[in-house]
Amino acid sequence: MQNLRGLRRRILTPNISQTKLDVRGFHVKDEASRTLLETVGSSFLAGYGYAAEGPNISTVEARLETIPIRFRGFAYEGAAMGFAVRDGLRPGRPRHVPALLDGRGNGHVYMAYVGVGWAMARLPRFRWGQLYAPDPLLRWLVLDGYGFHQAYFHTEKYVHRQHRHHTFPWPAAGPTDYGGRVIDQGIGRAMWFIGGTDADRVTEMIAGFSAERRADLYAGAGLAATYAGGATETELVRFWERSGDHRGAVAQGSAFGAGARVRAGLVVPHTELAVAVFCGMTPAEAAKVTDATIPRDQSDPVPAYERWRRAIAAEFQARR
Repeated sequence: MQNLRGLRRRILTPNISQTKLDVRGFHVKDEASRTLLETVGSSFLAGYGYAAEGPNISTVEARLETIPIRFRGFAYEGAAMGFAVRDGLRPGRPRHVPALLDGRGNGHVYMAYVGVGWAMARLPRFRWGQLYAPDPLLRWLVLDGYGFHQAYFHTEKYVHRQHRHHTFPWPAAGPTDYGGRVIDQGIGRAMWFIGGTDADRVTEMIAGFSAERRADLYAGAGLAATYAGGATETELVRFWERSGDHRGAVAQGSAFGAGARVRAGLVVPHTELAVAVFCGMTPAEAAKVTDATIPRDQSDPVPAYERWRRAIAAEFQARR
């Protein structure tokens, strides 16, 4: 069994070298941002490794809790990927991701769903039915994770050649023409990493995409700037100013990032700074906005996740 766990980890885990900015060909703004982004990557892979080889949930949780607060959410994201891979490769109903979400992983539910999206990118399509994402509102975050993975590992195709998914076959309940929007959110989040947390470089990359895609890309980048960090107040203000008509999307993404850290109890200074610049409030206050705007109407044909994002963006546009 131990050999099987080790084999699973070796086959499906990205090599640690693939998180190095030089290897990926990503922009290096300075040594501080390089260290930050590479530590995010190594923390993710540590979480994945714990889940791929861990004998039980409690052992994995104990290891995840040793990760420093700033990077712990990324480790839970990696663990969710590892558990989703284990569920996807075995017969029967998923059990590892449900166990994670029933335990400490519940506080990291947003990151966990994103981690399931990483697993989607590594599993054969015929196994996607094994992916566990029961919340009809949050399950779209799986596609955010898928988009991040594709942009991070297939940067030429997804960022430089701007590949777009006009339809996407998951979730089975659809609608299939909405998935590409959420994938773009994940691509935008990855672009914060690809651009080395350089506000000017990231906004230049987004400007190269067609106009109808930019709001989703800015939402993802705003989320990454808030959750991962890496920019000074001056840089964040410049990013905010250059986003122009998409400031509502940036604020929406930032509020998502704030909500994720508040729920997990992982609020750190760079999150407070980004939320102050993008949302004009504290992370706790931004998290309350995301909670208050969750859609209740289930009859609307527009996905609830999209209505949620619109409501958050409109709330911040009305305040600024």
